Amino acid sequence: SQLSQFMDQNNPLSEITHKRRVSALGPGGLTRERAGFEVRDVHPTHYGRVCPIETPEGPNIGLINSLAAYARTNQYGFLESPYRVVKDALVTDEIVFLSAIEEADHVIAQASATMNDKTVLIDELVAVRHLNEFTVKAPEDVTLMDVSPKQVVSVAAS
Repeated sequence: SQLSQFMDQNNPLSEITHKRRVSALGPGGLTRERAGFEVRDVHPTHYGRVCPIETPEGPNIGLINSLAAYARTNQYGFLESPYRVVKDALVTDEIVFLSAIEEADHVIAQASATMNDKTVLIDELVAVRHLNEFTVKAPEDVTLMDVSPKQVVSVAAS
């Protein structure tokens, strides 16, 4: 079928990449001919869920992608990305997995944000994502933080 293929077993990296592939093609999905640029392009909701780098060249570009390094699917089939919980500028060890819809209202700091030895955000302004836009906010406004700088890319691209 269109949703299954023989596994690439050339090396361990190609195997794991093959197992983490997601497709917009097949039954109930798109066709190569009818998929426009809007569908193939990188969208802000892909952040931490679908790798923006790893996609085939040619007619399948943007239609076949790879899961990001820390992404997972929830019980309903939605892709989720992990985040550390931040309370009053204190970055905790609590991890939550959120879908793109659930993360929309949160203020999310980058994993590279500067913290002191007590894991408190110390910069006057922190680079964040909020409402699918990149901006800066006060540390007290931050509610979540990326778990890793490699969170946005796939296993092969990291």
